[in-house]
Amino acid sequence: MRRFGLIGKTLGHSFSAKYFNEKFRRENLDDHTYALFELPNIEALPELLAKHDDLVGLNVTIPYKEAVIPFCTSLTDEATAIGAVNCLLLKDNKIIGHNTDAAGFKLSIRPFLEPQHDRALILGTGGAAKAVRYVLKDLGISCAMVSRTNGVLTYEMLSPQLVATCKLIVNCTPVGTFPQVDEMPQIPLETIGKDHFVIDLIYNPEMTKLLQASAERGALILNGTDMLRFQADRAWNFWNE
Repeated sequence: MRRFGLIGKTLGHSFSAKYFNEKFRRENLDDHTYALFELPNIEALPELLAKHDDLVGLNVTIPYKEAVIPFCTSLTDEATAIGAVNCLLLKDNKIIGHNTDAAGFKLSIRPFLEPQHDRALILGTGGAAKAVRYVLKDLGISCAMVSRTNGVLTYEMLSPQLVATCKLIVNCTPVGTFPQVDEMPQIPLETIGKDHFVIDLIYNPEMTKLLQASAERGALILNGTDMLRFQADRAWNFWNE
């Protein structure tokens, strides 16, 4: 049996198991399986690996994309540059950390970028936000990270004028994820308009409160579904190289 899975703290909202197990059925990979592994803390990872010695690969989600790094034997160049890992290859008693979030995000947004999307606000400073920053810098887009405590900007510093100037806004926080669907990041919405591109990496629900409010003001919107599929495919390729 070739076993794969997802590690995180709360995984009830995850699409990964359904996505991969359907892929296995579709491709007649009867000796493959994918499961969700909720860990109370990242220190529980070695016990999980000892219990399932047939694990080949793991996806990593909130809140362990940065905390998992010390458990890795080595990192790919991209994971090192980003400073976050969302994919693990378990091979020859080694744990190789990789990041497929960046490729997934880049593929999902490239068809929609316009010249006015040259300045961005990234909401959040976690592992996903670091992958987004890596991509935007690579695309030549100026960006600033926003956080309640440790960002370049705090939410209190987001004036309507700043939001009007930054035509690309990416929510990398879990605010608005099911079941807290009535929540949204606290940013001024009044200056969001038709030239804005607002992205929410949340995929459950498909239409978050942030996306709905932005669409009502004429903005182009995108949720995290495409990014998730692209990064999952990249993880599959990494596990099978």
